[in-house]
Amino acid sequence: MAVQDLVVLGGGTAGLTAAVGAAGQGARTLLVERDRTGGDCLWTGCVPSKALLTVAERAQQARTGAELGVEVGEVRVDFAAAMAHVRASIATIAPHDSAERLGREGVEVVSGTGRFTGPDRIEVGGRTVRFRHAMIATGADPVLPPIPGLEEAQPLTSDTLWDLTGLPGRLVVLGGGPIGVELGQAFARLGSRVTVVEMAPQLLPREEPRAAEVVTSSLRADGIEVRTSARAVRVEPDARAHRLVVDEDGHEQTVGFDRLLVAVGRRPSLDGLGLREARVRVTSRGAVEVDERLRTSNPRIYAGGDATMLLPFTHTAGAHGATVVQNAVFGLRRRVDHERIPWVTFTDPEVARVGLSVAEARERFGDEVRVRTAEHASLDRAVTAARTEGFVTLVGSPRGRLVGATVVGPRAGETIGEVVAWMAAKASLSSIVRTTHAYPTWNQDLADASLEELRVSLGRARSASRALLAARRTLLR
Repeated sequence: MAVQDLVVLGGGTAGLTAAVGAAGQGARTLLVERDRTGGDCLWTGCVPSKALLTVAERAQQARTGAELGVEVGEVRVDFAAAMAHVRASIATIAPHDSAERLGREGVEVVSGTGRFTGPDRIEVGGRTVRFRHAMIATGADPVLPPIPGLEEAQPLTSDTLWDLTGLPGRLVVLGGGPIGVELGQAFARLGSRVTVVEMAPQLLPREEPRAAEVVTSSLRADGIEVRTSARAVRVEPDARAHRLVVDEDGHEQTVGFDRLLVAVGRRPSLDGLGLREARVRVTSRGAVEVDERLRTSNPRIYAGGDATMLLPFTHTAGAHGATVVQNAVFGLRRRVDHERIPWVTFTDPEVARVGLSVAEARERFGDEVRVRTAEHASLDRAVTAARTEGFVTLVGSPRGRLVGATVVGPRAGETIGEVVAWMAAKASLSSIVRTTHAYPTWNQDLADASLEELRVSLGRARSASRALLAARRTLLR
């Protein structure tokens, strides 16, 4: 029986990156995929959602053009054409992730469900394969909470949403995280009456409170009804379609809908993998347990991407795949620094984040953390674009090292990349202003926040110099 150098279970971003990387170095590589290569990002996640968001953004720009003197009349959205753009975007990108391309790169692709039958072997399609190393990259599936009546309402998820053939008249989005707010805003701009229901006190619970406030204001400006601190109780039928019953401060309220989109989280797809036979442990959250090098409790087996639930983003999965190649194929000891991996919520305005929030920094370092904020109301690029609602916040350690940032505004996802580079260089808060930024650009706000830190630091230095001078004068008397 031939031994594979690396067996990869799952053909999403993490698995594709690992498989192509390993095969490119001459390793015998087998990828097992039960559905279609490309994973959630290509088929139901990043690609289709951003394609739909683009249509929604164009529609909104047309509607609001009159504010700047551009009159276009009534705006109508052809939902069928919008979905055709979504499908075309997928079709254009799909060949890059295809089994055919993987084959050309030297990866053997097997269609089926792989199951571990021991610590160094799997079975797929009646075939037993031994391996030196393996990687679990099977992704995650949307969670459907146990709400009475939910199943009868035939809820949509981020997986099934793309099968819609008509625009829902009334759409309720259950869950105010990134997926919920992105898609909720998109459908509102396409013409649906949208209600977003979130159990937490704010939308985007992981983000800075002020960032959530800006996004909430934007959603409401788009006509979306936002209901926070609202717990879904049950789904009931009504004369038209269905209604969601929510508990708000002990009082039950109802929200009617034609379709319900559930976006309350995702769960790792690990069923039937034979993890017990592989001697692979899982966490209390149901994810594969890994160390800093992405090794599982079985040192032959690694895991990455959403199967680990470390940071559920496509670019994180790519970083995981590359790290597994280095460690499994080359025997290195590379680690993934998750605190330097950014993420973006592609609402309008965008919310981009990397590293520690203000609250997280204070929990780690105490109250001496440094927080510097620049407002888009004072950013010339924002003024000229009539988009002054955003801001940037830089977070520094007590000694001034840059440890986190939040950017809210247009193109925040591009701006945050510069912060990641500064953090990788272990820069101080005041370092950014020492680099010349093109004018007028959105990332000038980073320099403005950094300049504030420099001013404060210089003020401290002047105060210290004055105190030292006064002390010397006293000693000389």
